[in-house]
Amino acid sequence: MNVEMLNAVDSFIWGPPLLILLIGTGIMLTVRLGLIQIFKLPRALRLIFTAENKGSGDIDSFKALCTALAATVGTGNIVGVATAIHAGGPGAVFWMWVAAFVGMATKYAEGCLAVKYRTVDENGDIAGGPMYYIERGLGKKFKPLAVIFAVFGVLVAFFGIGTFAQVNAIVEITQLATDIPVPYTAAVLTIVVAAVTIGGLQSISRAASKIVPAMAVLYIIVTVGFLIICHAQVPAAIMEILTDAFTPTAAAGGFLGASVLVAMRNGVARGVFSNEFGLGSAPIVAAAAKTKWASEQGLISMTGTFIDTIIICTLTGLVIVISGAWTGDFNGAALTNAAFQQAYPAVGSLVLCVSLTLFAFTTILGWNYYGERCIAYLVGVKGILPYRVFFIFLVACGAFVKLDVIWILADIVNGLMAIPNLVALIGLSSIVVAETKAYFAHIEEKKAEETVREFVVEKQ
Repeated sequence: MNVEMLNAVDSFIWGPPLLILLIGTGIMLTVRLGLIQIFKLPRALRLIFTAENKGSGDIDSFKALCTALAATVGTGNIVGVATAIHAGGPGAVFWMWVAAFVGMATKYAEGCLAVKYRTVDENGDIAGGPMYYIERGLGKKFKPLAVIFAVFGVLVAFFGIGTFAQVNAIVEITQLATDIPVPYTAAVLTIVVAAVTIGGLQSISRAASKIVPAMAVLYIIVTVGFLIICHAQVPAAIMEILTDAFTPTAAAGGFLGASVLVAMRNGVARGVFSNEFGLGSAPIVAAAAKTKWASEQGLISMTGTFIDTIIICTLTGLVIVISGAWTGDFNGAALTNAAFQQAYPAVGSLVLCVSLTLFAFTTILGWNYYGERCIAYLVGVKGILPYRVFFIFLVACGAFVKLDVIWILADIVNGLMAIPNLVALIGLSSIVVAETKAYFAHIEEKKAEETVREFVVEKQ
């Protein structure tokens, strides 16, 4: 299949209907949940560190979030943002923000339903995610929809976010920064991935809980440092993002120009690639969290989109827009690298190399688990080991696939995976609302009990 045909398929899938479905579902959930992403965000951020982790599950809530962030904080935050701006201009960043805002409500609903309808597989491990809340929530007659989701989930793990895009980004930036030959990087990466993923969720979550916080802090420090150095240009960059979101971006330098629709499409598509709202991936690991309340894990899941896009993607976008490198011939990792070198001429490439390698590596780990759970749903636990072997093989091959083909394939399978999940979210939205009301009624009850207890103590 040639690039032109893939582009045609990609444009069809990511046309107005899917964009409307994605954003529309997020808006519907935002309204029905009473702007939960605004009013309950402080509580959600506190829960990352204070969740009681007393319910049934395989891992604690923090590790579940780190594993989900491991999968989402990846090349989409560095390469994806660069690709979106290169194709759609600075306005694409604004549409990432819009997608992330409504996507937080979507992510909440996904996490909530994942815990509500989770079950246990033949090995005694927690099994959950869209394929289970479709079948158990919507009913057995919707099982074909669950099967479709699981099939596309495996394809995303194999050919989309999970392997090719990440591996390609690692070998490209490593070669740019250190001149290490591609085959050497591919070999080392394959061995390390194999060593971690063979151990399953426990091994992946342990690695993620250590790497993800460190890599996020490192990248935030570096990008904020860039913005401090170029602080005089930050207001103009923000205005350019806001202006270009609603007006066609004129051609400049090597940039070919872009319409508002192109900016919107690229912003939303790359936003989904980055934070995965609506895709149904994060709830697969959210289901494994030790919690008694479905809504509690929903809140924690919601913070993933906030951290991924509102913070990290925004920082990357500002760096690229300020640098002006997006008007040149650079794209992908090379574009972000060119931007970083303006502020850090001596070490910019090396810093980006470390950040991108960690981001992409953890994404590979997270998506290995997502695909594993999908294959277990389709064929049972007997399919897990063959799946892991083939996944590792694809990691080894990913370094030798062309960048344009990678991103097009990723967009296509992402879109196909999202459709069954969004149908389920719409159909089960009343359940999400009911679970939310029950949880916050419980919180208010606990507060009242504590107030009474404090009053009694004072009287004594």
